[in-house]
Amino acid sequence: MDVNSSGTLVRMGALALLWGSSFLWIKIALTGLSPVQIAFARSLLGALVLLVVLRVSGQRLPPDRRSRLHLLVAAVFGSAVPFALFAVGEQTVDSGVAGVLNATTPLWALGLGLALGTERQRNPARLVGLALGFVGVLLIFAPWERAGLASWGALACLLAAASYAVCYAYIGRTISGRGLTPVQISSTQLIGAAGLTGLAVPVGGLQPVHASWAPLAAVAVLGVFGTGVAFVLNYRIIEDEGATNATTVGYLLPVVSVLLGAVFLDEAIGVRVVIGMAVVLVGVALTRRRPAPAPAPVAVTAAVPVTPVTLTTLK
Repeated sequence: MDVNSSGTLVRMGALALLWGSSFLWIKIALTGLSPVQIAFARSLLGALVLLVVLRVSGQRLPPDRRSRLHLLVAAVFGSAVPFALFAVGEQTVDSGVAGVLNATTPLWALGLGLALGTERQRNPARLVGLALGFVGVLLIFAPWERAGLASWGALACLLAAASYAVCYAYIGRTISGRGLTPVQISSTQLIGAAGLTGLAVPVGGLQPVHASWAPLAAVAVLGVFGTGVAFVLNYRIIEDEGATNATTVGYLLPVVSVLLGAVFLDEAIGVRVVIGMAVVLVGVALTRRRPAPAPAPVAVTAAVPVTPVTLTTLK
């Protein structure tokens, strides 16, 4: 399918809206629920959606114990921890800023790969992108200003983005190649996250629930659409267009989160934060670049010697 087809563009736009609006729903849900309660409800509702998809598609949860244990670890870093940390962070940080900090996940993934030696493509553009991305984060935090965002809340959002990167690296090393479908992986991961955050509720989630319609509706939308349906849309795009094209949605998320926060929550985004967001996105774009593949050798049979010609592909 062509990446420019109307169906694909509609799905990518819908996914960007669902994921980008998650930070708005978290902010609203915090008016009546604690961070742990939000993380639990989000994981549980998302898992229920994916279990329905799993049953309709005739699939089952992974039968082997080893895969389930690996996915339980993935649930810690890919759902339970970041879901809770973003909710903790948004207690003091605007939803738009949380969305911008979420965009640093690819930077953390590249940095982790370089540290572990699993990232072999060290072309200059990607290293420049890594450095540029963290310069953008520094601009957003602005620790040199009294009005900067260098707070525990902003740090929690940044750690949540790093946790996503750890999850991707772990799944790549332990789950990929086992023959599991994306729906099996995501549903098992969210079931594990629901169980883990459920165990944490007696410890950090027993605050009184203010049962007004706004926080309850927000967490319902966050769980069903921002988590469950978004996972389904994401994997449909991966199946149609491939993982590389699917990652382009990530560039839209901070823009969506900033716009929604400004329109519905009257969040003021300063010039410094906007510049920092732009620098982060440029850095992320550079880290996604791959070196051009070397041209395949062509066998030439001729009566006279042929001087080999090297073709250089410009990006």
